[in-house]
Amino acid sequence: MAELITVARPYARAVFELARERGELELWSRRLQDLAAVAATPEVAALVRSPRVGKERVYALLVELVGEQLGAEGRNLLRLLVENRRLALLPAIAEAYEALRMEAEGRVRAEVVSARPLEEAQAERIRAALERRLGRKVELGHRVDESLIGGAVIRAGDLVIDGSVRGRLQRLAAELAG
Repeated sequence: MAELITVARPYARAVFELARERGELELWSRRLQDLAAVAATPEVAALVRSPRVGKERVYALLVELVGEQLGAEGRNLLRLLVENRRLALLPAIAEAYEALRMEAEGRVRAEVVSARPLEEAQAERIRAALERRLGRKVELGHRVDESLIGGAVIRAGDLVIDGSVRGRLQRLAAELAG
């Protein structure tokens, strides 16, 4: 996975610079998400791997599937990826692009994993505390993992706050063992 991100990052940066120059950040988010979704389908992945299907046919099929919203630049990107056999990078390119966009817009995505569902007021307090700490607008996601026993784990970029009972028990066990 780390290799994919490393190879995808220059593509994402080039697309981001183009989109920022033209004021099309949101448009390119949709384009990349659409391309990544189509490229990730098992049928398209099998077609791309098939030695019996030429690059031109793969390109034409993808343009047909994604549609006209690609625009000339989107078709150029797609052609470049098809020619270099790098369609598998599309999900990583879309992810790297979104990270660049969020950074440029002063936003960060955070995820709260808790042992039980969060109430709206709890989620709002967590969001506000993260915004104060990070100095950026926070988009908060949530999922439940009952194996945490209690508490929560919060991830926002490189920041990880483990306030779970499972995490506390693991730290205690490590201290007792060491």
